[in-house]
Amino acid sequence: MLLQLGAAFDLRRDVGPWLAAQDTFEETSSTLYVLNVERNGKIIYTWKGHLRNTCIGLYDSQTRQNEHLYTFERDLHIISCSVNNERTLLAVSFLQMTKEDKVNQLLQPVSKCLTLLIEIHPVNYVKVLKAVDSCIRVQFLYPVESGNPFPESHLLLISEDRYIEQFHIHVVTEEHKVVIQNTGQLPRERVADDLIWAQWDMTEQRLFYIVPKESRNTLKCVQFYPDENFKLILEAPLDISLSDMGLKLVNFGYDYYQDTEMAPKTVNLQVFTSKTGYSKTFTVALEKTNSLQVKEVAFLNLEYYVAAYLPGHFLHLLNIHHPDLMCYSLFLTGEDASIKLLHDTSIQSICKLTLLDCCSGRLFTVKINEDSLMRFMWNSKLDRDRLAALHCALVHLGSAADLEDQIIQWILENLSPCHAFDPIQEFIIASLYWRMCPESSQLDKLLPYTSLLYWNGVVPGIACTTDLISLPILKVQNCKGFWEKLNLYLENVKYAEPQLHYNNNVLRREWYKLLSEEKEGRGAPVYLKNIFENARKVLSNLDTWNMEERLVPFFQEEDCQQQLLMGLMVAQLKDHLMRHLQYVGKKKIDQIVVDYVSNLLDLMCRMMEAVWRKYNLYPCIFSFDKRGNAAEFAVFHIMSRILEAANGLCMPLPPGFHSLHLGLGVRCLPLHTLLHYIDNGVLHLTETCVRKLFKDLDNTEKNEKLKFSIVTRLPEAIGQKICKLWNHPVTSNFIARNYVKLLLEKLGTRQRGRPIPDRMSIHIEFLPLNYLASMLAEIEDQGLNPFKEQDHVNAKFVEEMALKHTEMLLDL
Repeated sequence: MLLQLGAAFDLRRDVGPWLAAQDTFEETSSTLYVLNVERNGKIIYTWKGHLRNTCIGLYDSQTRQNEHLYTFERDLHIISCSVNNERTLLAVSFLQMTKEDKVNQLLQPVSKCLTLLIEIHPVNYVKVLKAVDSCIRVQFLYPVESGNPFPESHLLLISEDRYIEQFHIHVVTEEHKVVIQNTGQLPRERVADDLIWAQWDMTEQRLFYIVPKESRNTLKCVQFYPDENFKLILEAPLDISLSDMGLKLVNFGYDYYQDTEMAPKTVNLQVFTSKTGYSKTFTVALEKTNSLQVKEVAFLNLEYYVAAYLPGHFLHLLNIHHPDLMCYSLFLTGEDASIKLLHDTSIQSICKLTLLDCCSGRLFTVKINEDSLMRFMWNSKLDRDRLAALHCALVHLGSAADLEDQIIQWILENLSPCHAFDPIQEFIIASLYWRMCPESSQLDKLLPYTSLLYWNGVVPGIACTTDLISLPILKVQNCKGFWEKLNLYLENVKYAEPQLHYNNNVLRREWYKLLSEEKEGRGAPVYLKNIFENARKVLSNLDTWNMEERLVPFFQEEDCQQQLLMGLMVAQLKDHLMRHLQYVGKKKIDQIVVDYVSNLLDLMCRMMEAVWRKYNLYPCIFSFDKRGNAAEFAVFHIMSRILEAANGLCMPLPPGFHSLHLGLGVRCLPLHTLLHYIDNGVLHLTETCVRKLFKDLDNTEKNEKLKFSIVTRLPEAIGQKICKLWNHPVTSNFIARNYVKLLLEKLGTRQRGRPIPDRMSIHIEFLPLNYLASMLAEIEDQGLNPFKEQDHVNAKFVEEMALKHTEMLLDL
């Protein structure tokens, strides 16, 4: 089971023993049921006594104590009940006629529904609020903050006649009693009229309702405040049709009899608040279905997901944070879609991550089971399921310490099976997103969350269309909290560029440009200095995070190319955020971008450390005089995939990555394959690794062939240093050629102004060589020797190398 339920409340478990001790409970299948769940977690329930009287009780989920609130000395059908925050007032709405009473309705006509307001601290006065022929639901308002109570109690009455009104009830204390002041006419006001659907959000104290209009229906939202009464805060046009078959109410308590006797007559609609928002239409084909057995789809609020659950058919986890592509949502059937402990009907998502099974009277906390999710990832054969499960797992990293290690292990085992996406790229980009988004309320719209640009895959039996909708209208300015965030997103949608997420296209071009300029010595010194300073901040930041020694030998050398990319990413990401985070300070943005690149490198290191542990490659210094084993070859393959992923997204690698990768390549690959990898840019020749290779290997024929192949492929700057380590005719010839080249470059347009001294050790009857040696000697006398630290590299050295090379060519 992918969804894990925790029984927060069970009528039989938490209330049954208490009722049995009271000896006032007549236990039948329908005499004990839940009426309402209040915002503070208190649960109101009702039961029938031995004399068929109707009792109301309250369960406190914090103290786990039960409390008897009120008893009616007759058998009543209670349809709604609510208690105020201070537990001094009780509002009850019930049908006055039982089935037996209906026979006598013509003889004794009475109102169908009676709504009462009762003083219960202690039980005292009972006031009739409504006596009408339409059903009434009641709901007390609660303060959002427990330390800021309402100055008076406020009660909502929701009428079947399609209106909602609010009563204001002021209470006073008299002789240790809490009583209603001015019981005559309570102040009241209309909240909404002509509604055809309404939903109560008990957590945020919001009322959503829909009113029909000529062109299309309109969804409205009223926000209730403890000190400002209420405000109509949002209007949104709806492009959905609602059948006019009675008022539909969501989360206004639970009417057991109505649910068991009446089939749903109106559209199954529920509102969840999210600062992102989207509109999609899903059409699901059901197999082997008896239309009479299909129940309503239950919608569950799982914070970043909305679960659409049709028992016996499907469980869809719709990603509402990133709804643009279907591959981020999970579409489950069969055993994966089952949720045990739940009845097939009467499931209410009363608040975030909480649902009420009305039939059994149980309140559950609901969450995604990380173990089941990982099993689903391991067993999935389709890329869309793997990708959706990966993103779902990354959302829950904060709640499970070892989940990241499990995800990395899955990635290491599934590098090849995934064809539609790169699991390494997705892991790094999505992990960075979820690590960084808590830093700022707007970062989630500015940072990338996926490496995919589009998804062409389909889900069998499911059709999805994206709807173009009109933007909702906020009716109140200067909102706070959720509404302030929503307003910012609406402004972004209206005025900002369509694509706000940072991408690496410009970064890649700029990096290649700087590498070329640096190679040719054309880069702007001040700009490059700032870029490398950015990289220094990133590496310093990482040092403060990781006090323990790393398993993998990274960060032990400088890698100018990767440091240039680090610093450039910091600079460009900073520019991107500065354009869009107008109300965030420069110092804060500086820290965000440094943390982002630091986290990127940290994720690379975590992956490599997991690889190290998996293949038991503990801290060691590789020696090149031995061949690598199977474990090292597997690590080399994984490092190649990490390099490919990093190159694809232009992400920097930890300094030392290329040296370690090259070292493993030398140990594990045959020479022709090694050279092929070098020539195609898979392996990078680094000074650190090549120095060690030349020191470790002797001059056997096989090793000389390897060294020669490496030397001929070295960049010029590294080649000059490495050739000094190998006493061999090849490197001597290289040094001599380079010496002549540098001397002639330094000579430039200088003119010889004095006779050439005769410093030849022997007289050679070869005029070109005589002339070259004499000219080099003259330049040396002018102090232009580029190899001053090497006393033996001079004109005489060049002359000797030239003669030796000639002898080799002539086979003398």
